[in-house]
Amino acid sequence: MPLKGWVSEMTKSLILVGVGGQGTILTSKILAEGLLKLGFDVKMSEIHGMAQRGGSVNTQIRFGKKVHSPMISMGEANLLVAFEKVEAIRYLDYLKPGGTLIVNDHEIYSLPVLAGKEKYPEKAIEKLEKLVENIVIIKAADIAKDLGNIRAQNMVLLGAAVKLLEILDLDWVDLIKDNLPQKFHEININAFNAGVKQA
Repeated sequence: MPLKGWVSEMTKSLILVGVGGQGTILTSKILAEGLLKLGFDVKMSEIHGMAQRGGSVNTQIRFGKKVHSPMISMGEANLLVAFEKVEAIRYLDYLKPGGTLIVNDHEIYSLPVLAGKEKYPEKAIEKLEKLVENIVIIKAADIAKDLGNIRAQNMVLLGAAVKLLEILDLDWVDLIKDNLPQKFHEININAFNAGVKQA
């Protein structure tokens, strides 16, 4: 399901959101590097609080012929990639009407939830399906776990994003190798390819 109206727009806006430790920022950096190699002007902004302690992580990327600012306003994002389903709900207002949501069907409990001070929202995926017309649900954590390491879930989501952005005509494998230690190359490349197939 390629992004609707993608080619006609001069500047495209992407938001990647997740929880600290999921590899959201690394994924964003690889994606931004790839877009630069494809000849786009790229601006990236990282906004993250307690990333090391499981806090919310939000990275914004804008690319096109000429981009003046990395900042994305509410209702402007063409694509929202959510590494955790409650984070998808948290940032959904940034997605433009007709935009596409990629969501990892995966739960990570925050410290308040673990302490019993808050409840984890129920039926998050069902809520998202009612709110978003173009939604791609991927069990990225399960796929990565089956491949041998749940931490590779970010590469599953990268593969899905690259497929939906229709930017597969680049050697993403080399970019993954450039950004990760050699011992993790195989599993992350396999995870990326699984994400491409899922999308």
